[in-house]
Amino acid sequence: MIRDFLKTDDTTAALVLRLTLGCVMFAHGAQKVLGWYGGPGVEKTLHLFSSSMGFPPPLTLLVMATEFLGSIALITGFLTRLSALAIAVNLGTCAYMNHLKHGFFMNWFGHQKGEGFEFHILVIGIAFALMITGGGVFSLDRSLTGQKGEHS
Repeated sequence: MIRDFLKTDDTTAALVLRLTLGCVMFAHGAQKVLGWYGGPGVEKTLHLFSSSMGFPPPLTLLVMATEFLGSIALITGFLTRLSALAIAVNLGTCAYMNHLKHGFFMNWFGHQKGEGFEFHILVIGIAFALMITGGGVFSLDRSLTGQKGEHS
């Protein structure tokens, strides 16, 4: 059963998708966890999520773990389907709770009170594609199953 979960297509397309999503989500997770890229870091993220959105600390820690550890898992191709699912649920929840009210488009020109949900749709679409294909070539999932193929 676990072998079927880790099994992956022999494609470079899955590699490109998981590296793209992993790198983008890593930046978001690193903002929340490490304070990189102008982010708040753990303590301020916990406070911000609690005070402005009413998130309890355990849920905020789950969001941070999903974005930070899930992105690293995607980059390495480890538990690709699970990581992609967690990121899809995370971003879907974020879009529903905070972005639907601002419409589709991001706030490119500063005319909205917040960001729309177009970014979230892209993330969820990429995550769904990875849930279907798996991690592709050069993934730890592929190595763990001992799969052979033209790219192995």
